[in-house]
Amino acid sequence: MPAKPSHPAAPTDGPRHVALIMDGNGRWAQARGLPRAMGHREGVQALKRTVQAAPALGITCLTVFGFSTENWSRPAEEVSDLMGLVRTYVASDLKRLEREGVRVRILGRRAGLPADIAAIIDRTEATTAHNDRFTLQVAFNYGGRADIVDAARRHVDRVLAGEATGPLDEQALGAGLSTAGAPPVDVIVRTSGEQRLSNFLLWEAAYAELVYQHVLWPDYGAEALADVVEQYRNRDRRFGGRAAPNAAPALAAG
Repeated sequence: MPAKPSHPAAPTDGPRHVALIMDGNGRWAQARGLPRAMGHREGVQALKRTVQAAPALGITCLTVFGFSTENWSRPAEEVSDLMGLVRTYVASDLKRLEREGVRVRILGRRAGLPADIAAIIDRTEATTAHNDRFTLQVAFNYGGRADIVDAARRHVDRVLAGEATGPLDEQALGAGLSTAGAPPVDVIVRTSGEQRLSNFLLWEAAYAELVYQHVLWPDYGAEALADVVEQYRNRDRRFGGRAAPNAAPALAAG
């Protein structure tokens, strides 16, 4: 029998978990005289390219900001189009994601979502739950502050139900976040040149590296993601400590 094809070895010194704020869809469309909806649609294609490129770069988890709790204030037509993209993306890519070993997790609040979107989310998670080659987390109806509040409420509910005791500490709160179970975030990326977190992964950002790229999201892909990996490799992550000296002085005998 012919040997099964193997994937090339991925680098081991880069980030394992990359989080992306996919910014610039509207500006991409505006620069081309197109409606914003076209920018969002091209952004879906950029997401597909990025997910496909990530494993070869040693990335095992990708978290993307799809729709925030604040995005409901956008014009109704744009919100409707964004919801339509969720339907389109799942319909066009779910089978491939399942086949390629991608597990999809949806972060954020489920309450208040349109019934068919909630059903799509449930089906997507259930269909890919057994996959372990790569994890794609989509923050949808998500806000970092809201997620922290929800985690605290979950802890209070567990205490009231007699399922937990003691004060709320970092470990307990972290276990209640929608990202619980995922590896620590190594780097948070924002495209389009803007330099802010916009309420994304506030808890998880504590010691993540931050990278801001001057590329509009619809133009994103393997090359831009490889640049993130290279920048990360050149960072000195200290987690609140001090950099080690190049050479420790010898201790005198005696």
